[in-house]
Amino acid sequence: MKKIFLLSLVVVFLDGCSERIVRLAVMPDTQTYANEYPHVFRSQTEWIAAHADSIDFMLHEGDITHTGSDTEWQIAQESVCLLDGKVPYALVLGNHDGSDKFNKYFPYSKYSVMPTFGGAFEEGKMDNIWLKFTAGKQKWIVMALEFTPRNKVVDWANEVAQQHPDYKIIVLTHAYMYSDNTRLKTGNRGITPDMEQQTGDDGRNNGEMLWNKLVSRHANMMFVFSGHIVYHNGVGRLVSRGEHGNEVYQMLANYQKEVPGGNPDDGWLRIVTINLSRKYIDIKTYSPRLNRYRTEYDQQFKFYMR
Repeated sequence: MKKIFLLSLVVVFLDGCSERIVRLAVMPDTQTYANEYPHVFRSQTEWIAAHADSIDFMLHEGDITHTGSDTEWQIAQESVCLLDGKVPYALVLGNHDGSDKFNKYFPYSKYSVMPTFGGAFEEGKMDNIWLKFTAGKQKWIVMALEFTPRNKVVDWANEVAQQHPDYKIIVLTHAYMYSDNTRLKTGNRGITPDMEQQTGDDGRNNGEMLWNKLVSRHANMMFVFSGHIVYHNGVGRLVSRGEHGNEVYQMLANYQKEVPGGNPDDGWLRIVTINLSRKYIDIKTYSPRLNRYRTEYDQQFKFYMR
């Protein structure tokens, strides 16, 4: 009887080792933390760095700072760079972030030589880049796109997707979803005139436009992560089927102090576990500062992949 029990433990252990698992840490807007609560910002990245053996990539959804001051950018730089050499990461520009300061504190010269770097829309600038990594025996691309991407940026992103059909793609951009589980479009609060310009190379794209022009067009698109929206409870989720029948998992998370129902310094982040073997995606919301999970239906949930 003892031998049978030990054998079953070995089988379970081997099954667990063979599972294809990918784990992402998603950092929603940190503008409040850079501006008022730097210890919260640092607690998030310290926790991610401490769990580097089980986290494959960190995604920052933009609005890294609030006022764009050098002091705030220094706080952001010091916190995020705790991940250097431990967990690869991507950051995107929010509407509170300026390109010049972003590129000063997170310079192209540093990141373009890293093994995860794939390319940039503009050489020498970090505003629109794509990164690559392998996890769960699957190759991945992270497309880190500017706030309300311009048409010429969307064209470039389409080319990157077409050139890498064997990679699964994660789109990371600041403004894409609304807090009613739909994509940002005309009529949503939080839409500004610069998000509605559709014509010409410099025309801007809101979430619905980005879906139609980029995300829905490629069979290897899998995720879109965004922040920006503070209305209602600051979260949203949506599964949509692209033109090739693939399911795309789209998520909004924003926990800054303007979002109702939380303390301004709670420091929530998202932990996304993708089990490619068992075909599910597990989302948890966790605060390293509080060492606590949120368990509401819109904060802890699963997607089941087809």
